[in-house]
Amino acid sequence: MIHRVVFHNQRLIPIEEVRLSPGQSGLMSGWGLFTTMRITEGIPFAFERHWKRLSRDAQKTHCPFPFAEQTVLGQLNDVLRANQVKEGCARIYAIYNKAGFWRSDENFPEVDLLICSAGLPPHREPVRLALREHGRHAASPLAGVKVTSWLNNVWNLDEAQKAGFDEVVLLNERGEVAECTAANIFCVREGRVLTPPLSSGCLEGVTRGVVLEIGAAAGVRVEERALRPEDLYSADGVFISSTNRGVIAVSEINGHRIATAPLPVMQKLQDAFSAYVREYVESRAAAAGKR
Repeated sequence: MIHRVVFHNQRLIPIEEVRLSPGQSGLMSGWGLFTTMRITEGIPFAFERHWKRLSRDAQKTHCPFPFAEQTVLGQLNDVLRANQVKEGCARIYAIYNKAGFWRSDENFPEVDLLICSAGLPPHREPVRLALREHGRHAASPLAGVKVTSWLNNVWNLDEAQKAGFDEVVLLNERGEVAECTAANIFCVREGRVLTPPLSSGCLEGVTRGVVLEIGAAAGVRVEERALRPEDLYSADGVFISSTNRGVIAVSEINGHRIATAPLPVMQKLQDAFSAYVREYVESRAAAAGKR
């Protein structure tokens, strides 16, 4: 559940005092951006990476983004302090208010800024994945953009969970593996770790990016490669990565059992990722004078 205090357009206020209007055309049509980040020991992990993606997505979607990185970081930290968040997650939303015909003449800023926090959502380990054809459109100019028109994701996730799964693998129009609704996906084959390229239509996930960067130093070869469902079914192991779950193993995909016996390459990546998070948090905490 969202915590009680949120930041909305220069004000830190109780959530019940936030006013959103049908005259905010971006709110009603889903023309907006968001990102979700993990909070560890009170520190927003990889904030700079999230900000870079928000800025890039704003350019792609032509959504005005008149915000300064350090100012928003300070506003996010205000929310975390107000809600006493040490371990949890947070979201930043930018909602385009003045797009199209169905907007009002109210005195809105061009873009609403919303920042909120919450606890960590529960999840099972290892995870069971369903499969959905045509879940991603890789040829779309908005492929890989994290926009607030998120129905395709939440609907597919809800359908999978009703069927007893935890998440769902989304295939693109070519029948290739793209990603899950809120996670990137990797498989282990012959000692190498493979993950779909951005051309599959997947999101350029923050945790995915870290895994790609730390692989070599951890002694693991991590590659981007087009994958099909049968590549996952026959893999030595499969895992997903996300902001809220980190790196966790998969035990089943669409009725196909996946081996979950500990694999050295997966353990190396999990250890390396944990070390990366720890180093990041310690360095930011020291810079902020928290230690």
